[in-house]
Amino acid sequence: MNTKLKCLLLDDELPGLTYLKMLCEQIPELEIVKTFNNPEKLLTEIPNLDFDLLISDIEMPGMDGLHLAGMLENKLVIFCTAYKEYAADAFNIDAVDYITKPVKLDRLQKAVSKAFERFTKPPKAKQFIQLNTDKGKTLLHFNEIVYIKTAVSDSRDKTVLLTDGSFLNLKNVKFDTLLNELPDSEFCRINKKEIVAVKAIKFFNHTEIVLHQLDKNDKNSTLILSETYRADFLKKVKI
Repeated sequence: MNTKLKCLLLDDELPGLTYLKMLCEQIPELEIVKTFNNPEKLLTEIPNLDFDLLISDIEMPGMDGLHLAGMLENKLVIFCTAYKEYAADAFNIDAVDYITKPVKLDRLQKAVSKAFERFTKPPKAKQFIQLNTDKGKTLLHFNEIVYIKTAVSDSRDKTVLLTDGSFLNLKNVKFDTLLNELPDSEFCRINKKEIVAVKAIKFFNHTEIVLHQLDKNDKNSTLILSETYRADFLKKVKI
């Protein structure tokens, strides 16, 4: 492997930190940037450190490793601890791996390989968003959306037409919030009250958009394209 993971090591017990450093020096994918035996000192130095991975203990005086890891943005974390009961918490903050002490070289190598794979693999694009509906929370998958419009009953709510012909009523959500979450190239606002999925469009002109979806009269649904949003729409559908 040509790329190395720049790594910080953290353990409040010096013998454990020395042993961890010795193991890491035997793993070719790692470049040890700095070691720490105090989590608060590490936190103060974070702005000046260039690193990709933190290998950390959990139970430490002052600040535990879980809390510290939760404060790091876009950094990989492997936990090495004597306690098994924190595993669920570790994976809830998307830790790469959770190793119980005593740490063995082959087990640490396996964890580092997982970190390296995640580091070199581009992140998956989001496929859905979680939203509140009148029936509870839902996972709204992007590929199932035909269009989103202001709800008739309450302008704070939005109604979503899905590809299977069913509707969802989203509670108290703004168009700006939805547009920030939806894939920009796949959705477009076309007037003050509607967002449409680009793939749902069959025909369009300067004032109207005709969808593949049929309405209750078995006619293709037609939406209004307003002047305010026309330029942005035409950019989205330009080949």
